[in-house]
Amino acid sequence: MTSAKSIDAQITQENRPSREQAESAVKTLLSYIGEDPTREGLIDTPGRVIRAYDEFFSGYDIDPAKDLAKTFEDIEGFDEMVIVKNIDFVSHCEHHMVTINGKAHVAYWPDEAVVGISKLARVVDTYAKRLVSQENMTKHIVQIIDDVLKPKGVAVMIEADHQCMSIRGVHKPGSATVTSMFSGVFKEDANVRDRFLKLIER
Repeated sequence: MTSAKSIDAQITQENRPSREQAESAVKTLLSYIGEDPTREGLIDTPGRVIRAYDEFFSGYDIDPAKDLAKTFEDIEGFDEMVIVKNIDFVSHCEHHMVTINGKAHVAYWPDEAVVGISKLARVVDTYAKRLVSQENMTKHIVQIIDDVLKPKGVAVMIEADHQCMSIRGVHKPGSATVTSMFSGVFKEDANVRDRFLKLIER
């Protein structure tokens, strides 16, 4: 199985196009849909789009392992699951590059390393701010927490609305896609897994 660390290595791009090349590509797309990129209302659109892309896809420039590596040394003897639920995120579908709006629930059972709860939300944001499939996003979050913290187990559940389904294609607004993945005690012990599922429903 490919680890989250190797996935991060694969997406590192040393030879990205320049900003000027990116803006030129936006102009091409404007022409493709039948617009005139030189008209007054669109003159600054390529620059705005690229600045928006810098924000939407900032996850490519973040290494989630570095955030998770900052653990607390003064927490000892904690032997229970830690859950951060209802983590709102906005992402983009890798198939159509349209919006995904969702919530993630992330839990881990520490072994020795305890991480700040905000770092779990940061990991969600890092993978959300890339082109994703929900299945891979779920898997990558579990893998990176497992790889860095080496906990007794990890649980992730994501529920999201995919605009590639609601505003195009089958046009099914209101539908939700739910994915989950478990490792360690969450996968091996049904009682632990059920406790996680009940706690995120509250």
